[in-house]
Amino acid sequence: MDRLDAAQIRLPGVEVRVLARCDSTNTVLFQEKTLRSPVVLAAEEQTAGRGRRGRRWHGTAGRDISFSLARRIARPARELAALSLVAGVATAKALRALGASQAALKWPNDLVADGAKLGGILVETRSQGGASLAVIGIGINFESNPGLQRRLRRRIASVADLISSPPSRNQIIEKTVLALLEALDAFEARGFDAAREDWLALHAHAGQRIRVRLADGRRLTGIAAGLADDGGLRLQTRGGLREVRSGQVMSARAA
Repeated sequence: MDRLDAAQIRLPGVEVRVLARCDSTNTVLFQEKTLRSPVVLAAEEQTAGRGRRGRRWHGTAGRDISFSLARRIARPARELAALSLVAGVATAKALRALGASQAALKWPNDLVADGAKLGGILVETRSQGGASLAVIGIGINFESNPGLQRRLRRRIASVADLISSPPSRNQIIEKTVLALLEALDAFEARGFDAAREDWLALHAHAGQRIRVRLADGRRLTGIAAGLADDGGLRLQTRGGLREVRSGQVMSARAA
């Protein structure tokens, strides 16, 4: 088995840890009171992996990639909602550079490939000494898992599906974290504008008619028309231009 090994994840200036098992890498890092960032924590198995809005992240021990990066961010708290989009850009670009040319983004925090889910991102933040501590959790499907696909009744993509001779999980974590750190430096310097154009170029549903389930359960349909200044999704609807800041894309098709 391709085992995770902290010694093989070479990130100068970053503390790298690997656990055989934990509830959630995000939870472990977020609960540490004296955390020195940046820190990367990877786990072979998560027993309570979490996705956005309390959903469960489904992974398989030893066959997927689950890790979190903790880092201080010096930007106003009102801008931090865009961090999941910034992290998505960095992760998709890292996977593409490794050979997964189909890697794309689904608003607000999913990695997809040809319409199938490839991974997800969960960002949590807290105030810390005049700045914010951000814990960015990344989950990526590494090996194919037909059983999980049948159980969830949705298409799932994996790195092994996209790259004929995939790099090791250690290499993927290393390259992804390097890209994340670079993207976060740019975000600190210029805000979300530093990642906006890249996100739009990687948007899997650009110009498509999409249906969004809003946080209150209502549905909204419109043409994907870019992003608001804070990373909200813009939809051109029959009633005019709408901006969605909390919701889930349920379906998409050509306009």
